[in-house]
Amino acid sequence: MTSKSCDCAEAGRFIAEYSAWLWSCGATCVRIDKNARRIAAAYGYNAHITVMPRHVSVMLGNESSEGQRLFAWPVEPCGINFTMNAALSSLSWKISDDKISLDEATTLFHSITSCNYDSHIKTILLTSLANASFCRLFGGDATAMLVVFIATLVGFTTRICLLAHKMDIRIVFYLCALVSSVICSSAELSDWGTTPHIALASSVLYLIPGVPYINAANDLIDRHYLCAMSRFTDACVLTAALSCGLCTGIFTMGIKFI
Repeated sequence: MTSKSCDCAEAGRFIAEYSAWLWSCGATCVRIDKNARRIAAAYGYNAHITVMPRHVSVMLGNESSEGQRLFAWPVEPCGINFTMNAALSSLSWKISDDKISLDEATTLFHSITSCNYDSHIKTILLTSLANASFCRLFGGDATAMLVVFIATLVGFTTRICLLAHKMDIRIVFYLCALVSSVICSSAELSDWGTTPHIALASSVLYLIPGVPYINAANDLIDRHYLCAMSRFTDACVLTAALSCGLCTGIFTMGIKFI
């Protein structure tokens, strides 16, 4: 039994937009393909999904139609968002299991994509605590942990503010790494604690793009080579940007390692 029948054009546009949002919030290509096919099958259609770095294409049709129709939707970067990712995946199962209409699905979809899931204060504090914990894991003392906490707090707040003003993500990574490294370099110059060098080395760990690296490996295994290379290249560029910011901060503060 399928969900209530709907027009092919409406279903195609919905699935294409849905798939593009899944890509934007950090889903792997195999997850996008499975979810989109699940929704298409619920509305009585067969779907063929093509995921590209800048857009998603959906070929939709069924046995009663004379041919298939192609729908495409651009990918708009919105940042990694696991909460949205999980909510969108849950929506695909709700469409498949509860047989809700396309209008109901569209309403739920827009409510998911329009929500602000992350509390900035909570996210900033937890990220700062996590980075301070990394500092401790690498042998940093309590003073180094405090410095890393402050550096991450300031750097992550800077990141949120700059992204809110639509600044290029690569410049954002550079500037955030610069800010955090300058703060930790002050601890190095002032000889705060016994492990200021560990604080400096840990200051930019919160910027490491781990999810894009993991997704690139996943897409590579599933033979989505273009998307894998795109994600891997993006992650490498961001890593280079934060590395440049770290080096600039060290050189600006006159830190010399002998």
